[in-house]
Amino acid sequence: MSFKCGIVGLPNVGKSTLFNALTNSSKAQAANFPFCTIDPNIGIVPVPDERLEKLAKISQSKKIINTTISFVDIAGLVKGASKGEGLGNKFLSHIREVDAIIHMIRCFDSADIQNVNPSVDPIRDLDIIETEMMLSDLESIEKRLEKNNKKNINEEEIEILKLALDCINNNKEFSVLRSQFSKKQLNQSGLLCLKPKIYVCNVDEKSIKTGNEYTKSFIEKYGNDNTLIVSADIENQINELEKEEKANYMQMIGLEKTGLNMLIQKGYKILELDTYFTSGPQETRAWTIQKNCTAPMAAGEIHTDFEKGFIRAETVSYEDFIENNGWVNSKTNGKMRLEGKEYIVRDGDVLNFRFNT
Repeated sequence: MSFKCGIVGLPNVGKSTLFNALTNSSKAQAANFPFCTIDPNIGIVPVPDERLEKLAKISQSKKIINTTISFVDIAGLVKGASKGEGLGNKFLSHIREVDAIIHMIRCFDSADIQNVNPSVDPIRDLDIIETEMMLSDLESIEKRLEKNNKKNINEEEIEILKLALDCINNNKEFSVLRSQFSKKQLNQSGLLCLKPKIYVCNVDEKSIKTGNEYTKSFIEKYGNDNTLIVSADIENQINELEKEEKANYMQMIGLEKTGLNMLIQKGYKILELDTYFTSGPQETRAWTIQKNCTAPMAAGEIHTDFEKGFIRAETVSYEDFIENNGWVNSKTNGKMRLEGKEYIVRDGDVLNFRFNT
């Protein structure tokens, strides 16, 4: 599976610049005027994982295949978007298709870049976007709960919509829904208010290491867990450099990880994802799965026939695979296990599936 993150925010906060940096492309038009992006730009990016090269070297694989993440650059939203302002309804519909939302928030001063508001205030800006998404959800829920439309949804969906409606109308936390329904059930509802969120504070170069007054006030309110401090301009510059130059430049400015790596780590955490590997002479490959995924479900990521005809999984942990120099020694030294249908795959497992077709 691949997961999709939508980058949202007010106009001119750096969404397209970040998108271009993350996808190492110039696919998104980045310009200094509102609604520069109309249709969403989509970029599919390989997920960096240093474990792949080590596995491939041991297995003498002909090729390495990373798992992927998709980024969607969604046009800037404005106050009134839920009522169609700034083509808002069209833009909001694009957000419903993503697995997680990346809120891009302006945390820098600049006389050269237009601001749709008279001042820089990340808390106010986020409130504008989240209010518009909530109003859009409210309209969607009310339409779907109308008598004529109820026959098209099941009782479970009706319960989710009713609880969400109560939370929106009475300013309640959505934790009640997350405690009663699975992520899959909530995601199928298509409600924006239930999607996992990552907050990206876009800063200037001098604020990368320590942040600034805007990031401090934002983190004080929303916490560090789902918040990242990134400079979209610096990320763009980094991606234009060769590998060695990139490492030297990052060291010079005190940047330990790229924005891509930080976003992927946050994304895997909030979406509760793990990675397992297959490794042999033909290829070494990473596969993304949900946490607590059973072996047959993990096999199904490769092909549905693998899940249907699952017999067992030959399993070695990543650490044991490296320490024992591959499959043969892992088996000889008792580090390879035969796991059945109930086995919960762990992050870093190297698997070989046995199945009937």
